[in-house]
Amino acid sequence: MMASQPIVPRQTIGDMVVEDGKNVAKERNRQVLGDIGNVVREIYPKNDPAKINHHPRTRSQKPQKPSLLLEENLKKPVVKRVAVPKPNKVAGKSKVVEVIEISSDTVVPKQRKVVGKSTVGEVIEISSDSDEEHGRVVVQEKKVTKKKATTYTSVLTARSKAACGFEKKRKEEIVDIDSVDATNDLAAVEYVEDIYSFYKSVESEWRPRDYMRSQPEINEKMRLILVEWLIDVHVKFELNPETFYLTINILDRFLSVKPVPRKELQLVGLSALLMSSKYEEIWPPQVEDLAEISDHAYNHKQILVMEKTILSSLEWYLTVPTHYVFLARFIKASIADQQMENMVNYLVELGVMHYDTMIMFSPSMVAASAIYAARSALHQTPIWTNTLKHHTGYSETQLMDCAKLLAYQQWKQQQEGSEGKTKGGLRKKYSKDERFAVAMIPPAKSLLTGTESA
Repeated sequence: MMASQPIVPRQTIGDMVVEDGKNVAKERNRQVLGDIGNVVREIYPKNDPAKINHHPRTRSQKPQKPSLLLEENLKKPVVKRVAVPKPNKVAGKSKVVEVIEISSDTVVPKQRKVVGKSTVGEVIEISSDSDEEHGRVVVQEKKVTKKKATTYTSVLTARSKAACGFEKKRKEEIVDIDSVDATNDLAAVEYVEDIYSFYKSVESEWRPRDYMRSQPEINEKMRLILVEWLIDVHVKFELNPETFYLTINILDRFLSVKPVPRKELQLVGLSALLMSSKYEEIWPPQVEDLAEISDHAYNHKQILVMEKTILSSLEWYLTVPTHYVFLARFIKASIADQQMENMVNYLVELGVMHYDTMIMFSPSMVAASAIYAARSALHQTPIWTNTLKHHTGYSETQLMDCAKLLAYQQWKQQQEGSEGKTKGGLRKKYSKDERFAVAMIPPAKSLLTGTESA
């Protein structure tokens, strides 16, 4: 009987199996240890032994120095699988289109950071031992959203801008003032803009020139007295406003081309009134009525002879853009009530009375400045709107000089009226209740002092 051999049980030492004194290796590859060591040293600090994953080794395997192991493994590139995101057209979203493998010696371009959008962060997770054997590193996507923090300084800055008026204000819209007349054929809505563009382009051709130096016997005060008397005559005959402004235009244009003796100045005014009444009125006053209202200072024949002289001197040009042409349009653009309308008419007639205003500024400028001065006196805000700027063609800065002159003339007439020095027709006309007594309203202090605040 054969001697029985002792049965030696298998001994397991780490990853090795000892059988009959021989080392029998398991299926696990020893080369993986180097890769695992490399990955471990890449993730954790070099001198942190607590976090280094210790693996069992065999008796025949000699331990290597950590420095030599590190140098050896640094030469070997580590292959990683990285998910590359492709930006989508929709903001804040990304789409993975491919997975590429990069080694440690591959230069990966950095992704550009976009404020307010989610960025993809790289999180490295080591999987189970089977993944460690093949040296694979799993890379996952993690969206990191950056939120814009509201700081105390930004809040204070926003409040300061709002308090100082630096915030963007809503742009004022231009009112369509012709929409109410869309069905009125007489309003000529389709052509009204072109008509007024033409008026502004030709108004300078029919303006009177500075003629006082060429008039040896008359002066500015005589002209002022004549115009104020014509206002009384205009009110007595109940004529249209167009008639008055055309009368003043004919008077000044005639005085610009021909010298007139002092004794014939009133005759020129009567003949100009007769001509404009025939042009504008349905029932113009008769020549005998004009002779009577002048206390028969001139007879029927003298008035008609002067009428013929004026027409020949002006070459029969009577269709001219007067102050009233622009007043009708600008008052409509200001969306004025009755008080405002009377105030504007009062200021324009006051400006027409004074020679310097009539000569220095065009009719459209005087009409627009009267709107500005009236709105300032009545404390309407804003004083100058985008609608007025659009339809008048003048900015607030352009109107300032003429508006200040009108306000000064208004203040001067009120001072003279309070002192009893004058009882002119204009002040009497606009002091009645039916015209809201606008002649008694004081002018805006901002226009008298030159400051922007009233």
